[in-house]
Amino acid sequence: MESAAHSTQPSLNDASHVTPSIEQESYTTLVWYTLAALGIALFIRFFVAAPYIVEGASMENTFHTFNYLIIDKLSYEIGSPMRGDVIVMKFPYDTTRSFIKRVIGLPGETVIIDGTAVTIKNATHPEGFVLNEPYVSPDNAAESHVEIVLGPTEYWVLGDNRKASADSRAWGTLPRKDIVGRAFVRLYPLSEANLFPGTARYPQDSSPAQSADN
Repeated sequence: MESAAHSTQPSLNDASHVTPSIEQESYTTLVWYTLAALGIALFIRFFVAAPYIVEGASMENTFHTFNYLIIDKLSYEIGSPMRGDVIVMKFPYDTTRSFIKRVIGLPGETVIIDGTAVTIKNATHPEGFVLNEPYVSPDNAAESHVEIVLGPTEYWVLGDNRKASADSRAWGTLPRKDIVGRAFVRLYPLSEANLFPGTARYPQDSSPAQSADN
């Protein structure tokens, strides 16, 4: 019986020596999976998409405070902003601040605001056309008088609440480099959850050339 007891002891000792190596391998694997997941999450956060919470009234009635958005940052790396896109941008005079606005004027175009009407002149429409803007409610309309020609990398952006928006009317054109991305998903409130929230399109922009940088 003693012999049998002695004969089984080595196997127990062997098992006790094997266990730490298995645990170490599992721990190493877990660390690598964690680092990989963190790397993917950071890549997505900084280069693909990012969450933002709307604050303020400048985009009412399209967006309200506490709307939770996911911003698509990748599309503008391979394409250009289009008129009617809702974008998140860095304020040109303080790039630590982020604004949400709507793209109205594209590079090379002439933007004319006369009262509440916005007219766009470009190569396709040299005579100009007035934007139909159903997203601007009568209560949020405001009169302005502006005429400006945009440079090859400049955009003109406005808030939907023209009475409460600090936008291109106040601080001028928006450089292409200060555009972070476009509104891709609205997640909150759940009753308003949708893709490309607030995006508008205009019949006059049917030509792809209208959305390209000049």
